[in-house]
Amino acid sequence: MEFKHYSVLLEETIEHLNIRPDVIYVDGTLGGAGHASEVAKRLSEKGRLIGIDQDADAIRAAGERLKPFGDKVTIIRSNYANMKEELHAIGIEHVDGIVLVSSKGEPMRRESDLIDVWFDSGAMPYAQVHYPFENKEGFGQVYPADFIAEGVDQTRGWFFTLHAIASMLFDSVAFKNIISNGLVLDKNGNKMSKRLGNAVDPFEVLDTYGADATRWYMISNSQPWDNLKFDRDGVDEVRRKFFGTLYNTYSFFALYANVDGFTGREEEVPMEKRPEIDRWIISLLNTLVKNVTESLEDYDPTPAARAIQEFVGENLSNWYVRLNRKRFWGGGMSEDKLAAYQTLYTCLETVTMLAAPFAPFISDRIFTDLNAVSGRHKDESVHLAAFPTADERLIDARLEEMMSLAQKVSSMVLALRRKVSIKVRQPLTKILIPVLDPATAEHISAVKNLIMNEVNVKEIELIEKTTGLITKRIKPNFKTLGPRYGKWMKQIAALVAEFSQERIAEVEAAPETVLDLGAERITVTPADFEITSEDMPGWLVASEGKLTVALDITVTEELKAEGVARELINRIQNIRKDSGFEVTDKIRAEIEQKPLVADAIARFAGYIASQTLAVEVRPAAEPAGETVVETDVDDEPLRIAVTRI
Repeated sequence: MEFKHYSVLLEETIEHLNIRPDVIYVDGTLGGAGHASEVAKRLSEKGRLIGIDQDADAIRAAGERLKPFGDKVTIIRSNYANMKEELHAIGIEHVDGIVLVSSKGEPMRRESDLIDVWFDSGAMPYAQVHYPFENKEGFGQVYPADFIAEGVDQTRGWFFTLHAIASMLFDSVAFKNIISNGLVLDKNGNKMSKRLGNAVDPFEVLDTYGADATRWYMISNSQPWDNLKFDRDGVDEVRRKFFGTLYNTYSFFALYANVDGFTGREEEVPMEKRPEIDRWIISLLNTLVKNVTESLEDYDPTPAARAIQEFVGENLSNWYVRLNRKRFWGGGMSEDKLAAYQTLYTCLETVTMLAAPFAPFISDRIFTDLNAVSGRHKDESVHLAAFPTADERLIDARLEEMMSLAQKVSSMVLALRRKVSIKVRQPLTKILIPVLDPATAEHISAVKNLIMNEVNVKEIELIEKTTGLITKRIKPNFKTLGPRYGKWMKQIAALVAEFSQERIAEVEAAPETVLDLGAERITVTPADFEITSEDMPGWLVASEGKLTVALDITVTEELKAEGVARELINRIQNIRKDSGFEVTDKIRAEIEQKPLVADAIARFAGYIASQTLAVEVRPAAEPAGETVVETDVDDEPLRIAVTRI
């Protein structure tokens, strides 16, 4: 028996199709239940009538009218939204007999050959260009795709159907590279939910912190295929530390470039004529370009973003700009000052071009502001400019290693200062650095002046033998030795505990050392040990890997006076800034006459004047001038007067 089904029970439709069904679907809402019963009476003589209606009252009304048909009538309450349940109630064996009528009066039957609807998405590469009905010739330029990205839940959806169709049609892949995005969770690693109250409103985050900071945080915090624990505090930290630093670096450049009339159109100072620190940052910049390019071409944006952030924060701002501020001061455009401007300009321009894919807005703003003056690019936007390429000729690995060593030594010394609360403005006498090989000695010697300026010490002494000067302690590194020599660890620990200072020095200096355990001889390296240094009287000692530094923390009267002088310079500079003085304004300074500052002014008045653009610095019982400020030095109240002239 053919089982036919009509969604529209209109007499003329049924007669037009010339079909007499055995079972008829009566919709009481079409023409009313009375009409349905009349049609049912005419058409159900040979079959069993199923009446389905949306409205309970209509069902009851239809039931009353259809009572004469007895057991030939079955009333089933239904809603079109629940048609799936009703079809299941009818039974799968009858579904293929159901015929629906389209709005055009044409029969519609269930398609017996079904396919996952995701195959519609899988056809995207062809549908987007209307292939094969159009664009046959250029199809190879857009297929297969270089790259796609979607959530991990599409592994059996879009990802699969793209390849499945491509394999069936062309025996090919549909895409060459893929990033399968992880999920965005709350800061504790839980799934975000309105019910739990841990959902984050993305639009509120964008309004508060901006799109650049949000994008940078998400890309740099974890790789795209990992789940991201989203923390608003992390977005704020990125905004302050990275974008704040980048903006401040650009502002510093713009301030002094405008004062000196630097445009970026000047003839380039040859790289070989630039100072070592310029060549270092340019070398590091080209290494950055190389590494960022490799990461992006490998579809791994997270290391690229982190490398840019480290370059801007640790190297460009915290090292290059800070150590070269004085080169931007003073009158006249010397070759050295021009080299500093050109170096910093190149760094800022290149960084904005590297960061553009991650932070499109601030990158474009800084790029267009730079280019508006220099006119180096015809492109109106950073997003239209070519991506930077590394110049291998400007990469100097030896110079980068030397400067990295200088940064490491400086960091260790500054940490020692913080340990005993000695400010960086307070000069100290000496640093001792044991050197284990000639290469390390050469590298430190090349950057010793830079280190001394950075940590404010008068002298660096390199020593080959530490015996009698620095006491070292050594113990086995169980993480490295355990997996290799687990059963010998007790013997190794006992042997190492007996090492003399000379033996420790030998182990530290040699690439490999053979230990005789009696029944066994094993080979170890310096990485297999944890070597620390003990403080000496009047000195602080720190070790990091093979590097050890000892800092003389004795402060003489002369050093104390110089430290106070540096504090006075800081206070006067703050007064200039807070008073809105221009960087070129000359001043006269009067400092309250007190025992704390008397020696500093007597010894270092000229130095204070040179650092603050003062034509005169003198003590006064009652400081008077254009701006008088109550401040303090070493927690002692002090008045300073500054007058612009």
